[in-house]
Amino acid sequence: MNLNLIAVTACVSGVAHTYMAAERLEKLCHQEKWNVKVETQGALGVENRLTMEDVKCADVVLLITDIEIDGVERFANSRSIKMSISSFLLAPQKTIEVVKQIATLSSATHINIV
Repeated sequence: MNLNLIAVTACVSGVAHTYMAAERLEKLCHQEKWNVKVETQGALGVENRLTMEDVKCADVVLLITDIEIDGVERFANSRSIKMSISSFLLAPQKTIEVVKQIATLSSATHINIV
């Protein structure tokens, strides 16, 4: 299954974990042969901002955040998975399994992983 994913990562301090999660996600997607674009919202502001075209073409949106992110309304009609950064970093394989499941569901399906 070839998927197009987009993600936003953001932690409380906006430094280490924001970028660790982005890097880990990119590696996992590479292993799965999925396309991914990750927007980071950190101490340096928004980097690699997702465009409306990115959102439109995404099969699944991952919101890997510990804080409220800017522009969350962009994903209202998208399949999305929301989780904390620690949940993602501790069990990244669980995230991959949930992505595979949600990709087959209708658009605007939202899942929260706790």
